[in-house]
Amino acid sequence: MTDGAVDLAALLRGRGLPVTAQRLAVLRAVTSVPHRTADDVDKAVRADLGAISRQAVYDALSALTDKGLLRRIQPAGSAARYEARVGDNHHHVICRVCGRTADVDCAVGEAPCLIAADDHAYEIDEAEVIYWGRCPECIAAAGPPSTREDHRRG
Repeated sequence: MTDGAVDLAALLRGRGLPVTAQRLAVLRAVTSVPHRTADDVDKAVRADLGAISRQAVYDALSALTDKGLLRRIQPAGSAARYEARVGDNHHHVICRVCGRTADVDCAVGEAPCLIAADDHAYEIDEAEVIYWGRCPECIAAAGPPSTREDHRRG
């Protein structure tokens, strides 16, 4: 077992989860390439383990998310994505063209990063911000932005 696998196993045990090949493979898939969709994780786990049911992958994603080892984000109009960067209330920037997603640290101050103008008496502990635009590769491929004013805004 590699040092990375030992660390992942310790993470599972630390959250009270039994260490299984499926959970380790899902953690490896998400930690190696953040912001993967469940289908992408499923493909990576199948390449890693061979035969595994799609349901086993989804169950592992759910258990790991419930225990706080993974974070699930679901940008508007997109499939849910998973990442192992948890607990710091960071945000994301997403390319409208190719869907590439990157982490963005909090905009200002401490978590939850934003103070709501009217919190409706909620105790806010997290803010989810998604910046939308075009990644450098899509900008280079398409040229300068359109001058139209009807750009989609998130």
